[in-house]
Amino acid sequence: MSHLDILLPFGLPPPELARDLLRELKLPALATLMARAKSGRHRQQFDDFARALPHEAWLTSQFALPPFAAADGGSAQEHQNSPALACATMRSLGLAADDGVWFMLHPSHIHIARDHLVLTDIRQINLSEADSRTLFDAAEPLFAEVGRSLRYGSANTWFMRADDWQGLLTATPDATCGHNIDIWMPQGDGAAAWRKLQNEVQMLWFAHPLNEQRAMQGLQAVNSLWLWGGATAAPAPATSGEPRDVFNLPDSLAGLGQYAKTAYVSASAADIIATKPEHALLTLDQLIQPALTGEWSGWLQQLQALENEFFAPLLQAMQQGRLDSLSLYITDNAHLLEWTASRLSLKKFWLKPSLNGLLPAHSS
Repeated sequence: MSHLDILLPFGLPPPELARDLLRELKLPALATLMARAKSGRHRQQFDDFARALPHEAWLTSQFALPPFAAADGGSAQEHQNSPALACATMRSLGLAADDGVWFMLHPSHIHIARDHLVLTDIRQINLSEADSRTLFDAAEPLFAEVGRSLRYGSANTWFMRADDWQGLLTATPDATCGHNIDIWMPQGDGAAAWRKLQNEVQMLWFAHPLNEQRAMQGLQAVNSLWLWGGATAAPAPATSGEPRDVFNLPDSLAGLGQYAKTAYVSASAADIIATKPEHALLTLDQLIQPALTGEWSGWLQQLQALENEFFAPLLQAMQQGRLDSLSLYITDNAHLLEWTASRLSLKKFWLKPSLNGLLPAHSS
């Protein structure tokens, strides 16, 4: 038996636009998979102020990720925290994470709204390796002054060690994006110390020549750092036994690949089918950016492309007996819906393809 779980973050359109957006789409394969599923529309509701989005929480729950202790030393707050990914991400970037407590840092742009501050999509920062190194080198002495080790991972991701902040609650950048950051700022042990350090970095970068150059180029100023993903260092996980093949993990969660049997990057539908996976996981993250930024024409284009590149060939593979079943996990910023289709359920020819399952519950 071969089964594929497909995670489609932000495949659920916003309720107020859902009917208009779905009217523009021609997705016969996805509509067939949803309409003829043997089980479907199991709706899971998430807190609007959760510190991780539904797809982030679900995806990390699929792996044996070491827990990050809550402030009381227990696990009661784990679901309120961002995924404990810092050490896994460090190892994925070739950095040692053998001891201590580490957090991820992203150079970012915070927009000043009328009466609050808003974190913009970190994907749009467009920071080169050279420019990131320049900002890193400028900020590192501030971290050293307060005894914090700062490590460079990539242009978009740095790491900070803070062993005494193990109870700190943080939020993922995508959960925070577009909102008043006060609600999603770190809370608990180390929160005040982080705000002070963050403010010092912001003041340093405010007048940095690099930001003057970026302004002349029409680029966003890099005016802050976003902290999340606190994790306690642990040995690198084994990849035998229960772990499964995973395809196309989002960049922000790529560290999860260490907990997979095999992690494939940029795999096509043909690649997935060729592996004959026993129980694999595919993430299609192309809708996240346009959904977070409200670019709904881009969302339509990306979803149409996913129909052609993935849903149509995977449906065909099921019809031809090369894939036995698949489950769809489709989210927005507060819900996760699940459908499961099998080769047998696809034979229900009297059920017409339909995308109505993507409509809000009260209107489908």
